[in-house]
Amino acid sequence: MSVRLRASVLLLCGALLAGCVSNTAEAPPLPAPRPYSTLGLEGVIGSTAQALVAQFGRPALDLHEGSARKVQFSGPACVLDAYLYPARDGAEPVVTHVDARLPDGREMDRSSCVAALSAQQQPH
Repeated sequence: MSVRLRASVLLLCGALLAGCVSNTAEAPPLPAPRPYSTLGLEGVIGSTAQALVAQFGRPALDLHEGSARKVQFSGPACVLDAYLYPARDGAEPVVTHVDARLPDGREMDRSSCVAALSAQQQPH
């Protein structure tokens, strides 16, 4: 084996071994998930899609994927996305999570959006 080839093999082996060295410093901890408050969402969390329609009117969007469902309600004040999943196989899906945003896409307080959409359905 030539000197040049031997040197190349040694450099390659060194580079490969360097990649195997573990870093003993611990990675910084992941940030804690943002708390999800259900205050003001009592009439939504745990509700069926039928109950949501009774509360907010006809949905702007109704998507199904397997046993999961996403129902979206919108009004001049906000857009509310409700995510429904069955508690067990064969059970009717219920709301387990909601997201709210302003019509321009900025985040909005969930309970304020629920209140605004509910008020929109009240007879004037």
